[in-house]
Amino acid sequence: MLLDDDALERSAVVANRDMNRERRLAGYVRELGVDIAGMIRERLDHGAETVRWLDLCCGTGTALLECARLIGDERLRITGLDLVDFFAGPGHPCVRLIVASVTAWTPDDRYDLVTCAHGLHYVGDKLGVLAKAASCLAEDGLLVANLDVATVRTGLGRRLGTTLRANGFEYDGRRRRITCRGRREVRLPVRYRGADDRAGPNYTGQPAVDSYYD
Repeated sequence: MLLDDDALERSAVVANRDMNRERRLAGYVRELGVDIAGMIRERLDHGAETVRWLDLCCGTGTALLECARLIGDERLRITGLDLVDFFAGPGHPCVRLIVASVTAWTPDDRYDLVTCAHGLHYVGDKLGVLAKAASCLAEDGLLVANLDVATVRTGLGRRLGTTLRANGFEYDGRRRRITCRGRREVRLPVRYRGADDRAGPNYTGQPAVDSYYD
C-alpha cells in the first residue's frame, strides 16, 4: 500500500532520518560537489545586491548558520526548510529557518542556489519537489541535490533520464547528483501516486523511500 504525503511524514523512516541533521558546511561541499561559500563570495565580490540560498531538508540548519557567520555580509539571504522544528542556535539575521513539508511549501522568492543534501531520499514526490525547486531559481541560479533514480519508479526506464534532460536537468549516476542551471518550468509526463516507506536501505545504507508515478 502506497502512502500519501501526510502518512509518509508520520512514518518511522522519515521520523528517524539522520542523513542531514547535523551536517556542517564542509559536508555539503563533499556531498553536493559545490563550494557554497566560494560561490556566494564570488557573487558578492562581483557586486550582487543580494545572494539567496535555499536549502531544502536542512536538518538543524547548522551549515546555514555556519555559512552566514563565515561570509559576514548583510547582502546574504539564507532560507532553510525542514519538517522538524529542531534547529540549531543561536540564530543569525541573514538566516530564516522554516518548519514545513517540502512537498507542500510554496517558494516566495527566486534563489541563486537551491540545495538538498540527501533529503530527497525521504520525500514522496521527488520529481515534484525538483520541478518546484527549478521553478524558483534565478535566471542564472543553480540547483543541486542528491537523488537515487532507482527509487523513482515511473515505468519510463532509461527514458526517465532523457525526460529529465529535456527539462534542463543533468544527472550524474555515479555520484547520484542531479543539477539544473537557470530557472525552468518543468513539465514531466508522469503523475505521482504515492510512496513506499518499506523500500529498505538505498546506496547510503540508510532506509529510504521509493516514489511511484503513473
